[in-house]
Amino acid sequence: MKLRRRLAFGIAVAEACFHLTKLSMAQPPEASSHFARLDDIRVHYTNHGTGDFALVLVHGWNCDENVWKNQAPTLAKTTRVITVDLPGHGLSDKPKIDYTMDLHARALDAVLQDAEVETAVLVGHSNGTPVVRQYYRRYPEKVRGLVIVDGALRPFGDAAMMEKFIAPLRGPDYSAIVTRFVEGMTASMPAEEREQLKTMMLATPKHVAVSEMLALLDPALWEENKIEVPVLMVMAKQPRWTVEYEAFVRRLAPKLDYQMWEGVSHFVMLDKPDEFKAAVLAFLAQNDLAPHERAK
Repeated sequence: MKLRRRLAFGIAVAEACFHLTKLSMAQPPEASSHFARLDDIRVHYTNHGTGDFALVLVHGWNCDENVWKNQAPTLAKTTRVITVDLPGHGLSDKPKIDYTMDLHARALDAVLQDAEVETAVLVGHSNGTPVVRQYYRRYPEKVRGLVIVDGALRPFGDAAMMEKFIAPLRGPDYSAIVTRFVEGMTASMPAEEREQLKTMMLATPKHVAVSEMLALLDPALWEENKIEVPVLMVMAKQPRWTVEYEAFVRRLAPKLDYQMWEGVSHFVMLDKPDEFKAAVLAFLAQNDLAPHERAK
């Protein structure tokens, strides 16, 4: 059965690659910048296309919507795409509050309401994974599928381990710590792209970065609720993603396509943009998750 699913997905990816070749000749819908409001917080997002369904791209820790710069325009040639600056990031407001995953989930819902989107497939990179997971918990009726990009569905360690990681971020060497963090994750990337990521991640204020990491200590965030919608996981091959972890995820998400990619960094979608777009399009097509007509 697993082999059959892989063959079916392989065919879908081949078709998606052919589709991408045709799409390269088409013009993407015009992008427009907007602000939704969550209580007193302005939440920035960029919209590509129209329709009551959207593919929503959610960045990870200390990043912003520009991490999807190589994805959104091409994907928007097929379906409506929305990229979001979570509260505390990019052009969104950055008040001194607790930046919990629940806050981010509610911010996503404010964006979808403002954009008049009824259902969505959510794509979460890294720390965007617990964000889209929490959104699914709160608003399951609005979620048609999830795409998880090198992100975790259970904690990496206990509270003591997380506190040890967070402690240096609180100190005076915040910029140096973030710089080393980025360089460690992106050693294989071209220098120009690494510098762009470094600039992006250093633009996130310290109070936001620390608060988001602390939010991951909430045990409710890691409750093993079933994920009943189709899920695509695209993971960068590393020791953390064990065979046992894959088995855990398969129990959690029965409708799972789990892919382990070699030769990529944590930023899978930046390292292999065309392959990533093809995988997402194949996932949408195979599970009939998006309208077939192109976004206008």
